[in-house]
Amino acid sequence: MRVCVIGTGYVGLVTGACLAHIGHDVICVDNNEEKVKLMKSGQSPIFEPGLSEIIQSAIHTEKIHFTSDLAAGVSHGEILFIAVGTPPLPTGESDTRYVEAVARGIGENLNGGYKVIVNKSTVPIGSGDWVRMLVLDGVAERQKTLIPAGGVPSDEKLPEVTAQFDVISNPEFLREGSAVHDTFNPDRIVLGGNSQKAVALMRQLYAPIVERKFAEDQSLPPVPILATDLSSAEMIKYAANAFLATKISFINEVANICDRVGADVTEVARGIGLDSRIGNKFLQAGIGWGGSCFPKDVSALIHTADDYGYEAQLLKAAVSVNERQRLIALEKLQQVLKILKGKTVGLLGLTFKPDTDDLRDAPALNLIEQLNRLGAKVKAYDPIVSQTGLRHGLSGVLVETDAERLADGCDALVLVTEWQQFSTLDYVKMAKLMAHPVIIDGRNFLDPEAMIRAGFQYVGVGR
Repeated sequence: MRVCVIGTGYVGLVTGACLAHIGHDVICVDNNEEKVKLMKSGQSPIFEPGLSEIIQSAIHTEKIHFTSDLAAGVSHGEILFIAVGTPPLPTGESDTRYVEAVARGIGENLNGGYKVIVNKSTVPIGSGDWVRMLVLDGVAERQKTLIPAGGVPSDEKLPEVTAQFDVISNPEFLREGSAVHDTFNPDRIVLGGNSQKAVALMRQLYAPIVERKFAEDQSLPPVPILATDLSSAEMIKYAANAFLATKISFINEVANICDRVGADVTEVARGIGLDSRIGNKFLQAGIGWGGSCFPKDVSALIHTADDYGYEAQLLKAAVSVNERQRLIALEKLQQVLKILKGKTVGLLGLTFKPDTDDLRDAPALNLIEQLNRLGAKVKAYDPIVSQTGLRHGLSGVLVETDAERLADGCDALVLVTEWQQFSTLDYVKMAKLMAHPVIIDGRNFLDPEAMIRAGFQYVGVGR
């Protein structure tokens, strides 16, 4: 099938590359010329395991092309994905101006042939009808451009711009760091819309994935497809992320109680996770959730509820617990070191989660800000950030090139991101390099007994 993906962020680029990998003809459109040039060379502008290899393979087989020409993309695609960013505004609302610009642009370039326009961006509930209106506005604008300067003579008819399309909501559930894997191994595919023709085309598009032809375990039953209405599909995305964020805030609340009563939250999480009604995922206590999805989507859902006269108290509490949790590592540092002014603190990890280069709303940024405010010197080491130019955008922190340089002279270390590499560092050597061998395990990732044997004073969260 012919596919156009507009926007090449985490969602758009992974979606386009993976659809090309399973055999579709894909054009990815982005208005950033430098980014397009980079992708044409086979390089990914983001770090995502396995993505560069898929892009290079698809370029080699000529299944994927990159351009800044929206008209060319719209002309090519029978299915058009809108996959641009919807960052949060200060009010908590989603900033939908990029979606608006793309929807109008699609309308201005529609001319003959049926199209399925797919909302892949996370958009406010009700955006399906709004996007349809914007596309039609774009069509009307194009119609105006066909009118000659002197107007249309009474005996002539203006050529009509045809616009045959349907809008589908197809929310993504990709995890950064596992996005390629999640694309080929989804738990479900959600399709929202009232056009059977559009839903049928989307089923055809996803057939190789539904049939597990590219899955890690191809013996599994087909991927469930939930075909529903537009608003429900949009709500599913927000509800899923809000639930997961709330689950993390819940276990962090439990961890804080465990700290006070002498229980171990890792054992508590194991015990409640064995209950099939609860499950063991997203029960890892630590210093809170971040990234580009959870904060934005929970805030957007709270704001939507407010718009319709409902106060989402549980979601507001989840956000409040998370904001407080980000300072837990700071409190534990103060308990151990007392005064932080003049002390040197090293952060193990900067990104909001492992296997990504994403620093958006990362807990590390809050820690850096607060440690600086209290007069501490802050150093950091991150397997990805330390190797890229991203570190030049960080202020108030010295980014080291390896973990041992980080440990040298530190009064304490804080494990912020649970990179797998951090489980095999030479902690014995690192402890000897430190002024005070203290480690705050902000993710309960390390083995406490092993750290104590290495010479550290170990402090976990809820342990």
